[in-house]
Amino acid sequence: MNLKTYFEETKGTGVLSTADDGGRVNAAIYARPHVMDDGSLAFIMRDRLSHSNLQSNPHAAYLFREEGFGYKGIRLHLTKTHEERGTPLVKELCRRCRIDDKPDAVRYLVVFKADKELPLIGSGESPE
Repeated sequence: MNLKTYFEETKGTGVLSTADDGGRVNAAIYARPHVMDDGSLAFIMRDRLSHSNLQSNPHAAYLFREEGFGYKGIRLHLTKTHEERGTPLVKELCRRCRIDDKPDAVRYLVVFKADKELPLIGSGESPE
């Protein structure tokens, strides 16, 4: 699937799940990711629990449920590759920066590679 086209054209709700190094899990609502030219996925984050968890455990899962009737969407297994803070790219990609009531808040651009892509429901594999 072309994730860039998918996330540009599909509306829905996303949930990013992370865990700390002790396995304590967090899930948070996140906007659609930015799909970079190299195919990596990037999220703008504040320094909250999801970001904190990624400092000790680079693995995450992103679930995206498409708007509309039924349960259509995708699940992505992710591994953090790098992050940046305070760069022009963070400001350029930040959708909420223009409407946020705290324009000086610290934001990170956290970049992931997608290790696995699954449908929202099921394994994506046919039973034999």
